[in-house]
Amino acid sequence: MTVTRFAPSPTGHLHLGHAHSALFAHGQAAGGSFLLRHEDIDPGRCRPEFIGAVEEDLRWLGLSWPEPARRQSEHLDDYVSALERLNGMGLLYPCFCSRGDIAHEIEQSGHAPHGPDGPLYPGLCRRLSAAEAGDRRAAGQPFALRLDMAKAVAMTGPLRWLDRGDGWQDAQPETFGDVVLARKDTPTSYHLAVTVDDALQGVTLVTRGRDLFPASHVHRLLQSLLGLPVPEWYHHGLLTDENGRRFAKRDKSLTLRSLREAGKTPDEVRALAGFTSF
Repeated sequence: MTVTRFAPSPTGHLHLGHAHSALFAHGQAAGGSFLLRHEDIDPGRCRPEFIGAVEEDLRWLGLSWPEPARRQSEHLDDYVSALERLNGMGLLYPCFCSRGDIAHEIEQSGHAPHGPDGPLYPGLCRRLSAAEAGDRRAAGQPFALRLDMAKAVAMTGPLRWLDRGDGWQDAQPETFGDVVLARKDTPTSYHLAVTVDDALQGVTLVTRGRDLFPASHVHRLLQSLLGLPVPEWYHHGLLTDENGRRFAKRDKSLTLRSLREAGKTPDEVRALAGFTSF
């Protein structure tokens, strides 16, 4: 049985791009199971009121899912357990660098390799001794937990993953460098939380926009390190306006709520999102 999911962050009202992604996931379930998950691990941007709004909009659109929907903020222990496992494998290290520290190091070096998220972390804190890192943690200095990518890749060896639209892919997580897996104010990262959640929820097909295609390389690595099942992926195209811009939450007039208030029917909104049948 195919299990898919739609996993928005409750930082605003859903727009047409979200509708496209949700309907795509629902369609790919093809008689299996379609799940809703609220990715609300960022306390600075996520709002409880948007969780209810998300569910209201999706029901209006004609979608349903097993309830209650999973909220990441209610399952932080799951991510802590994954971090502890990775730490026990010697793959994590604390990073005390501020964004300014990193930018200064890159400027001083004169160049920096770039990955999907921009310049790669130059590895300043990877070189700290265990004693120095321990002293700085004991002193209360804020830090993030980074994955030692070189060690991780060496531990797993070559990996592959299957995208239904693009075929087999050789995993290249090293293009991201030493990714952050947790911060003091956010006890897990998108990369870690989504990987753990998909496994715990039995997701067999991960559907999401093509902008997240590169992230699948990191998620495949984490699955291998944590001994998790490996789903298939299907990255769909992004819905854009007449100027080729991706729809965003700043486009207030194109939120599902605004379209509904303007008198649009669910059928009309599904058609605007690229789905003429349901």
